[in-house]
Amino acid sequence: MNPNDSNINKPSLEINASRQFTAWLYEQNLSLSFTTYQAGKLFFIGLQPNGKLSVFERSFERCMGLYANGNSLYMSSLYQLWRFENIIQPGQNHQGYDALYLPQMSYVTGDLDIHDIALSTEKKDLESQKLVFVNTLFSCLATVSETHSFVPLWQPTFISKLAAEDRCHLNGLAMQQGKPKYVTAVSQSDVAEGWREHRANGGCVIDVESNEIVLQGLSMPHSPRWHQEKLWLLNSGAGEFGFVDLKRGVFEPVAFCPGYLRGCTFHGDFAVVGISQPRHNKTFSGLPLDDKLQQKNVEPRCGLLVIDLRSGDIVHSLRMEGVVLELYDVVALLGVRRPMAIGFRSDEIRRVVTVGSDQNF
Repeated sequence: MNPNDSNINKPSLEINASRQFTAWLYEQNLSLSFTTYQAGKLFFIGLQPNGKLSVFERSFERCMGLYANGNSLYMSSLYQLWRFENIIQPGQNHQGYDALYLPQMSYVTGDLDIHDIALSTEKKDLESQKLVFVNTLFSCLATVSETHSFVPLWQPTFISKLAAEDRCHLNGLAMQQGKPKYVTAVSQSDVAEGWREHRANGGCVIDVESNEIVLQGLSMPHSPRWHQEKLWLLNSGAGEFGFVDLKRGVFEPVAFCPGYLRGCTFHGDFAVVGISQPRHNKTFSGLPLDDKLQQKNVEPRCGLLVIDLRSGDIVHSLRMEGVVLELYDVVALLGVRRPMAIGFRSDEIRRVVTVGSDQNF
């Protein structure tokens, strides 16, 4: 890790990549970005010109959901939903970085405990595209508003009232053909924080279009994603990455991961998932993950794992030790070698000015 890239000068954070992790980034022609709400950081992982790991971070309070779409990067934080734009043109660079993500817009949503976010691309007209996010506090899918904190779009049939009570801990969102298709919830509870009593095996997957519960019996599921004609997800409370057999209504584990899983992105035949060290409190205690870690004689880790979908093997990894203990989401930035971003903790945002063209003038 290069401290000049990350601006982390404290020895309290250590990042170590497996031997072939940097080579894999180069071969796949991508970089990665991930959030840690626990440490309030947005990270960018890429390659320096010499082939070594590039690590860059910026501070955003309780940053969680991430979504990448072309030059745009969307991120949820404590009470805002952000859109960043990469302002570097192809073939150019800024201080050795080939992508510079500049905060361009934010919606002030209030503290809704926003989890997964996505961009609805069902309509190709840019003005018709809209942000969709999991409003965990109100147990619904929602979109942004220019006049309100949010506009509800959908809620599970077992949720009887739109209330700020985090009843089922709705958290994950999978898009299909540009529309919300599947969501994950920790339980089917309809009372304030009722999900906490069903963490071990109350998790479910819901089809947004039909309102049908297509899978039950999961342990705190997260990050459903549609890839290669399969619905993948993280059975987080059991440390399992796998897919849903929709015809049989069963979860098929593909790989065991030594940590509490959150965050998943795909590129070709590879998945990149985030693992966290479970907190020592009631939320994370008594889960199947505890027994599995003990059986395999391994301590929970924090970092990123690259899984080969063809074999189920964990082929590469990025491990974090120190102040960062938990991750939430991860995205792949395609065609980007070495990304960075502008934040608000320094004066630099005052001096980055871009000029657009008025085609209608």
